[in-house]
Amino acid sequence: MLCIARLFRCKQVSAYFKMSFVTVEPGSDFPIQNLPYGIFSTPDNPRPRIGVAIGSLVLDLSVVKHFFDGPVLSSKQYVFEQPSLNAFMGLGRAAWSEARATLQKILSASEPVLRDDSDLRSRAFTAQEQVKMHLPAAIGDYTDFYSSKNHAFNVGCMFRDPANALNPNWVHLPVGYHGRASSVVVSGTPIRRPNGQTSPDETQPPVFGPCRLLDFELEMAFFTGPATELGSPIPMDKAEDHIFGMVLMNDWSARDIQKWEYVPLGPFLAKNLGTTISPWVVTMDALKPFIVPNSEQNPTPLPYLRHSDNYNFDIKLDVSIFAEGMTKPAIISQSNFQNMYWTMKQQLVHHTITGCNINPGDLMGSGTISGLTPTSLGSMLELCWKGTRTVDLGNGITRKFLQDGDEVIFRGYCETEGYRLGFGTCTGKILPALQLQF
Repeated sequence: MLCIARLFRCKQVSAYFKMSFVTVEPGSDFPIQNLPYGIFSTPDNPRPRIGVAIGSLVLDLSVVKHFFDGPVLSSKQYVFEQPSLNAFMGLGRAAWSEARATLQKILSASEPVLRDDSDLRSRAFTAQEQVKMHLPAAIGDYTDFYSSKNHAFNVGCMFRDPANALNPNWVHLPVGYHGRASSVVVSGTPIRRPNGQTSPDETQPPVFGPCRLLDFELEMAFFTGPATELGSPIPMDKAEDHIFGMVLMNDWSARDIQKWEYVPLGPFLAKNLGTTISPWVVTMDALKPFIVPNSEQNPTPLPYLRHSDNYNFDIKLDVSIFAEGMTKPAIISQSNFQNMYWTMKQQLVHHTITGCNINPGDLMGSGTISGLTPTSLGSMLELCWKGTRTVDLGNGITRKFLQDGDEVIFRGYCETEGYRLGFGTCTGKILPALQLQF
């Protein structure tokens, strides 16, 4: 009998289970090497439940929970019947690894328990096109960082000057702020243009009305795992134990509202209009083959922020806009997650150094991810350089900032050894602002 736990410890599992009995088309985001988790429902069963993406299908874990009979999960199969991933996230790395090994076993081409049971297959699998996706977790807290040096430098150049583009603290700590968890939405949810105060003429009092400079921010985010106690920081050597997996994230931004409100406490209404995340959570175990060297950090961070192991990832990212009058979306930016200066481990350790506690399902955003080239910038603010340039969408259609009806589409994926591992899409369409009368 095959010992899954031993096979996983021997790091042979990916090679052994490299083929699934489920058909996975070339270029699919969801081969057996991925197996991301999400929450879905179906027309005949509206109850949200945990699924895993494989090819064009979703595997319902509540139907196959009895297969999770390893030493960690045998007494915790109830987590696969929950309407969110929080309970599973809270079990920790041993449970996550055991679940992944079990899934790769039962989905492998050589394993008959699911492959040869037509009744079980009919109950366990649903086509992705037939499901409704929900937020992966009940997000109690959401923090957004500002960890791409290229983006921070660009914004600093626009609003200050190149000599003082980065504030003195930026290279010493991962800058961040606490966001609004209630307005985090799943991909496909429309985003309404916000109303607010702006100051288009600095010599005049502020005015109230719809945001005129609506923007996207190309980000990724990670979900946290086991809870910590208030007063107990997470040390660097334990940080990885609390990082469950990653999603794409669009942190929509009202730039004109932000410019007027952000001094002295930073973003507020400019950010709480909505934050969109992709529905499938790609685990850190799946992403391990795509680890790349960390960015060089100068000066060397303080001791509590140092780690010698690499925890940066080669994740290709692109942004498209689909606007009225277009026949297909136009790619306007292509970046990469490896443009991050601060790692996720450093973000989490810094976040908790005060003793701030975390809970399963907390969301931590990366901040806008920009590269060094004009085509790798992660926001319209940079692409149009504060409104001085236009972004060409083709067919004579241009943009400086987002217009009503525009749909913004993020994609992310990794490639190695003949397979693609992706995150699906993160999409949102802009609705007109409400017409408010006072």
